[in-house]
Amino acid sequence: MKNSLFAFSLYLLLSGLGGKSNEVKFTPKGNPVVLNKFTADPAPMVHNGTLYLYVGHDEAEEGQDFNITEWLCYSTKDMKTWTDHGSVLKPTDFSWGVGEAWASQVVEKDGKFYYYTTVQAGPPYNSKVVGVAVSDSPTGPFVDPRGTPLVTDDMTPNGARGWWNDIDPTVFVDDDGTPWMSWGNGTCFLVKLKPNMIELDGPIEILKMPKFVEGPWIHKHGNFYYLTYASMGKGRETISYATAPSMKGPWTYRGLLTGMAENSFTIHPGIIEFKGQSYLFYHNATLTLNGKSGATGRRSVCVDYLYYLPDGRMAYVEQTKEGITVKPKTAAEVAGIVNPSADEKEVIVEKEIIKN
Repeated sequence: MKNSLFAFSLYLLLSGLGGKSNEVKFTPKGNPVVLNKFTADPAPMVHNGTLYLYVGHDEAEEGQDFNITEWLCYSTKDMKTWTDHGSVLKPTDFSWGVGEAWASQVVEKDGKFYYYTTVQAGPPYNSKVVGVAVSDSPTGPFVDPRGTPLVTDDMTPNGARGWWNDIDPTVFVDDDGTPWMSWGNGTCFLVKLKPNMIELDGPIEILKMPKFVEGPWIHKHGNFYYLTYASMGKGRETISYATAPSMKGPWTYRGLLTGMAENSFTIHPGIIEFKGQSYLFYHNATLTLNGKSGATGRRSVCVDYLYYLPDGRMAYVEQTKEGITVKPKTAAEVAGIVNPSADEKEVIVEKEIIKN
């Protein structure tokens, strides 16, 4: 037993040292943010004055839809200079995981960091599942505290997506300390978690969100709770959202937050406030890397400013190449924002289809 503890301690020490020696700093010049890897499904988290960004590493070859074998982490203290922490978790780090590192999110509670993930599970599950790993550091190492998935296919109705509807978890810790998790593909699920963050606490609910596809993201701003998600647009995904006065609802659909991502069928929201400014992270597929052009399984994470209107709605976000290299709007400029109507947003989407 002592030898095992010594070996594990040595592993943690070497992992930490290795991560630090391999860290690389870079300064983005606009969108996409990361230029030396294909990245997807951004999940930002703020801790102790640092923004951490967790992404899937897209590695699809020609003929492959998706090939994501690991999750990467980046961090910044000023949204200008970023640090590449490399790979922080893989599906095979779970004893029951066999591959496919789909969308995930990391949240902090009581000094520990919980990595909620989509993983393809082997026998006896043989489906997409939601797993959770935990660490004392935002950059890992992360370990599985359960030894089993958190959500499996037999726990939810299959709906239109069958064995892969349990994907894309988002976790939100409310002001009273209550953790909530939402996930789904084709069906939006919601459940309360126990205070230990690794067990469900009650029945799984179904939220009826218009045009819901996948990739939910929960956050709170002011007095409103927001559930933002990838929705079906005119042949490709857009981002829509709903608001509620509490996590128990009722949820009110608010319309589109963005149009479609350039050159990508999918789009995935990640919303965060950092040092007084709000940001929307998402992905497109505009990057060409080592002779490989962007594609369904070769996407690239981007970020643009996010603004809230006086009535609590989020202002429609235009996806830009400049990203946050330009100055954010002033309070007066934000007050003057007029959101497009639902009909006008549909016209915007139609124009995007023609442009692409």
